[in-house]
Amino acid sequence: MPRTVQFAEYGGPDVLTVVDTAPPTPGPGQVRLRVRAAGLNPIDWKIVAGFMRDVIPIDLPAGVGSDVAGIVDAVGPGVTEWVVGDEVLGRSATGAFAEYALAAASELIGKPDGIGWEVAASLAGAGGTAHAVLEELGLKTGETLLIHAAAGGVGTFAVQLARARGVNVIGTASESNHDYLRSIGATPVRYGDGLLERVRAAAPQGVDAVLDASGRGEIPLSVELTGNPQRVLTLVAFDQADTGIQVHAGGAGASLSKALDDIVALITDGRLQVSITGAYPLEQAAAALDASRTGHATGKIVVVP
Repeated sequence: MPRTVQFAEYGGPDVLTVVDTAPPTPGPGQVRLRVRAAGLNPIDWKIVAGFMRDVIPIDLPAGVGSDVAGIVDAVGPGVTEWVVGDEVLGRSATGAFAEYALAAASELIGKPDGIGWEVAASLAGAGGTAHAVLEELGLKTGETLLIHAAAGGVGTFAVQLARARGVNVIGTASESNHDYLRSIGATPVRYGDGLLERVRAAAPQGVDAVLDASGRGEIPLSVELTGNPQRVLTLVAFDQADTGIQVHAGGAGASLSKALDDIVALITDGRLQVSITGAYPLEQAAAALDASRTGHATGKIVVVP
């Protein structure tokens, strides 16, 4: 029988098990995918740990992961845009760390031949979120964007998507990631005391908007730099909402497929890079979660059935 990764209780990566399950049946508007790769996002281990139980209620046992790339294996009622055999990528409706998963037909796009399965499975979560927050910030060509935690998953996509729009990008990161940030088009500055002065030195023209993917207490500094809390958006500092900044609760906004189309086009044109740090089989899903939870890798982690 097909295998899937599940957890029956909240906890660390060790609560994950690989179980045999019947292939899921696609409902109206859904397709079933033969999963070729699934991307790992930090929210995945946070869900397993129970940190998100009040925000994302789930019934246990539950699957893991939502970023997916695979081959359409069965089509549910009402689906006209996909047929069996199509190669697709996007977001799954059931755990993507599995041999088979369900997905809404509208949350998939076709996978170009030139993009590998592991990269294709790494785009929906971090890439879709980065695309959405840049839209929310309303960035224009020639403006300057400061990204906190620019070498992280969302930050990496946000840097490259912003540069593709003609936006100047300054990124905070540890010094070990500065060369990486330069390689994708950002001007790096290090964290820590004196950050305000370092950002101002790097952006004498001023900072027009800030994306906070760090949550390390940079909100007051960010508001000071922009002079307008509405041009500061956080993905993590939910306790700062009363300062007037924008808080992005998650997801890729109204149109994941539009975001993925834009991202895939940039990858195909060679204007956006996605590096894969590690690929783990289903049996090592716990190790994949642990690598995300404890590591500081700049690339994406994937699980491959």
